[in-house]
Amino acid sequence: MAVIEEDDIEFQNIISVENKTYRINLNKNIYGTFAEIGAGQETVRHFFRAGNPSGTIAKTLSAYDKDFSDAIYGIQDGRYVTEKRLKAMMHYETGLIEERISREKHPNKLFFSYANTVATIDWAKKYKGHGWLGIRFQTKPKEDYSEIVLHVQFHENNAIHQQISLGIIGVNLIYGAFYQHENPKKLLQHLFDHLSTDKVEIDNINFTGPAFKEVDNRLMSLQLVKNGITEAVMFSPDGNNVLPATLLYKRNILTLRGSFRPVTLVNMSMYEKSLELFLNERKVEKDNTVVIFEITLNNLKGEGEIDEKDFLARADLLCSLGQTVMISNFKEYYKVVEYFAQHTKERMGLTMGVSTLKDIFDEKYYRHLSGGILEAFGKLFFKSLKIYLYPLKDPETGEIITSENLSVHPRTRPLYNFFKRNGRVVDITNFNEEILHIHSRHVLQMIKNGESDWEEKIPEKTAKMIKEKNLFQEE
Repeated sequence: MAVIEEDDIEFQNIISVENKTYRINLNKNIYGTFAEIGAGQETVRHFFRAGNPSGTIAKTLSAYDKDFSDAIYGIQDGRYVTEKRLKAMMHYETGLIEERISREKHPNKLFFSYANTVATIDWAKKYKGHGWLGIRFQTKPKEDYSEIVLHVQFHENNAIHQQISLGIIGVNLIYGAFYQHENPKKLLQHLFDHLSTDKVEIDNINFTGPAFKEVDNRLMSLQLVKNGITEAVMFSPDGNNVLPATLLYKRNILTLRGSFRPVTLVNMSMYEKSLELFLNERKVEKDNTVVIFEITLNNLKGEGEIDEKDFLARADLLCSLGQTVMISNFKEYYKVVEYFAQHTKERMGLTMGVSTLKDIFDEKYYRHLSGGILEAFGKLFFKSLKIYLYPLKDPETGEIITSENLSVHPRTRPLYNFFKRNGRVVDITNFNEEILHIHSRHVLQMIKNGESDWEEKIPEKTAKMIKEKNLFQEE
């Protein structure tokens, strides 16, 4: 039986692209197909140059013509740079290897198919370029296949440079699959060997199969943001990673930011009441609207390093309520709006509480911008964006604070009044005053202290899950 072992190499010692390909070529058991569409055969080129490629490369092809591609891999919605097309390519090619290579003659072979389907930057430089890459591979002979599938966004303004980056990341992916699969976090970081996030960005990745049976893809998404590989990732209510561009494309977007530790009755009331108002806006239809519950990296860190168990607890609770979750590295709200604006020109809404809105109008958060708060607000109030404001009950006076009696600094008061007069700040009026005292941090402390009555402050389904899984308990 073939055994693949990782050399005792220090993490900081980055192996050259040539040495990675040469090592794979020298392994007599690694054997597979390269199928690359749209940007040339940039990955397999490295394997040909490294020497001894005949023991690794079963076949290489580029079904560049759409009719040929459809004839080989089938028709998938008439689109070619998609995850569905990529998986069809990988499954088809590994099927051919299994069919044509005798296991009796080659009992120790580890089959693989590497594929990419890519669109590089267009001549007018209107579209930056993006693509899907993946590898379907075995770590043991006759074992079921494991897969790594990822989506990249190119940031270079030259097609040739993008092709070079594609070839490098392809080599890193193949090498990582065979020699680093036991440590997916390490594999993920090494995908950027000899590259930088200025050149290429990974905004979606999924690990499946026997080699990754212990991997939670939500944690891998978290690593993408934590390591600065991308600014935001998303996963759907079923817990699977989703490509933000696909989910957000030409959609109306309503966003609710919070710690959700845990999600409370107030959080759900904010969501439900603001969604009612948002759906009443002109040109906003329910079928073309997506609601995003956003957790920032700062919210995850709290007072220290990110607690992965705590992160999964919050994710599980939100997903169980049918919500789509976004983890982002955006501290300021205008960056969230800028990010969404890359994918849609439709309506946007931000749901927030009074304290958050007050912070938004604080100049100190925009000192790093040359245009200060005016520059930030030019980006924040994108087109017809509106803020849906949930009231605050003053714990000392009992006064209900809304946009009408909110106190902001005198210097920014004229700016606040301008946006208020123009209908950009909308009060949520049909709220339940009896729940305004509920705060996530208080509920969390009650859970940790083993106090009673905390169940009454959060959704019933959430309370049940917290108790069943012992979430947010002190170690």
